Amino acid sequence: MNEDVLILAIESSCDETAAAVVKNGRTVLSNVISSQISTHTIYGGVVPEIASREHIKAVNYVIRRALAEAGVGLPEITAVGVTYGPGLVGALLVGVAEAKALAYAAKKPLIGVHHIEGHVSANFIEHPDLEPPFVCLIVSGGHTHLVIVKDYGKFEILGRTRDDAAGEAFDKVARAVGLGYPGGPKVDRTAREGNPHAIEFPRGKVDGSPYDFSFSGLKSAVLNHINHAKMTGEEIHVPDLVASFQNSVVDSLVSRTVMAAKEYGYGQVAIAGGVASNTALRAAMEQACNKAGIRCCYPSPVLCTDNAAMIGAAAYYEYCNGNIAGWDLNAVPNLKLGER
Repeated sequence: MNEDVLILAIESSCDETAAAVVKNGRTVLSNVISSQISTHTIYGGVVPEIASREHIKAVNYVIRRALAEAGVGLPEITAVGVTYGPGLVGALLVGVAEAKALAYAAKKPLIGVHHIEGHVSANFIEHPDLEPPFVCLIVSGGHTHLVIVKDYGKFEILGRTRDDAAGEAFDKVARAVGLGYPGGPKVDRTAREGNPHAIEFPRGKVDGSPYDFSFSGLKSAVLNHINHAKMTGEEIHVPDLVASFQNSVVDSLVSRTVMAAKEYGYGQVAIAGGVASNTALRAAMEQACNKAGIRCCYPSPVLCTDNAAMIGAAAYYEYCNGNIAGWDLNAVPNLKLGER
């Protein structure tokens, strides 16, 4: 392609309303995020109906600001990309409806983007020289997948969680020890003050599926430890408890990822998703990869959270592959990775 491709991207799958302008899949010209964390904190988690209303309030603002920061108008945009699944159906519908209206009015191609594919693509922004194939661990509040990125938009799923996602486990444990919402960042910060080996929590395994994950047993073990301490009057040292919990999660994630890279013969590993910003996970993955002679990649924290820049990166490769959506594009809340 000789001319630059500018993607206006929109993301509204959960509790962030975001818009970005991305050039040629790797260069971010703007990335605007309106977070709803303060709104949902009082409820201890995301309330879908409230999330949808907040997206409606914010979506026009973030788009206008993204275009202004990029210094472009709709006529200069090549295509409009939008997350259409998975996510909260009402939240997704806000972004999809907005993207369809903009693309139709401006006579631009419309591109539907898979949210998880967006998270993977955040690594292309952070590491412009990164090219498939590579092994990628995708970890967030709703997803835990271990995949081979065979090509742009082409994935082979090696493993996934059988119960709780890693981020979901962080949220539940944070709530149980009184750290509140959002649990991931609060556990990460508190764990730095604790001993990760103070309590030996289990590492969930799935018989016959070495690359699948299970965190429900770990979550139960943490809750049992808390209940036992309360019944016996034993003091709970929260930093030690959450550091030990986090150590178990990180060990499960890192060991399977590096094992997959070795078994399948890939010299590159990437991590993506909200939990990819966890400092213990990043450090452990880097250490294990260095020991194995494998390159380790991960995005900046702002690109780990839900954002539109990653959607713009993924949309670019969909555009290059000719995957243009019709005007009947709809929200698909349970969209599976690899589906269209």
